[in-house]
Amino acid sequence: MRLIALTLVSGALAAGSVKATLTAPTHTPKIKTKWYYTVRVTNGGKPAPARITAQLVDPIGGTHPVMLGATQKPITNHAFTGTFRDYIVWPADSRGIRLTLRLTLRTGTTKKTLTYWVTAR
Repeated sequence: MRLIALTLVSGALAAGSVKATLTAPTHTPKIKTKWYYTVRVTNGGKPAPARITAQLVDPIGGTHPVMLGATQKPITNHAFTGTFRDYIVWPADSRGIRLTLRLTLRTGTTKKTLTYWVTAR
């Protein structure tokens, strides 16, 4: 399975540049199965401490929180260092609807937003 990556690079900090990368297996996941994704944040090439907030944006602009794994806890300002891995189980009612996974990452004073479109099948 081919991995598709979205990379966002910007600004320099005293220790180096912050780089945030989102990797996921496909833009068209199957419904009712785990769709894994990985987020990596580095500063100067080394794993950086960061906080992540994950949301789904629907076609009319509504935002919905993404739950952490099988819990009912939304991924809001969740702390991690270097790599964050999780999954989403796409419900049947999301089939055929183009959604956007929006990840907001904060490390120090730097804020990054990564987006990744998904249409469940």
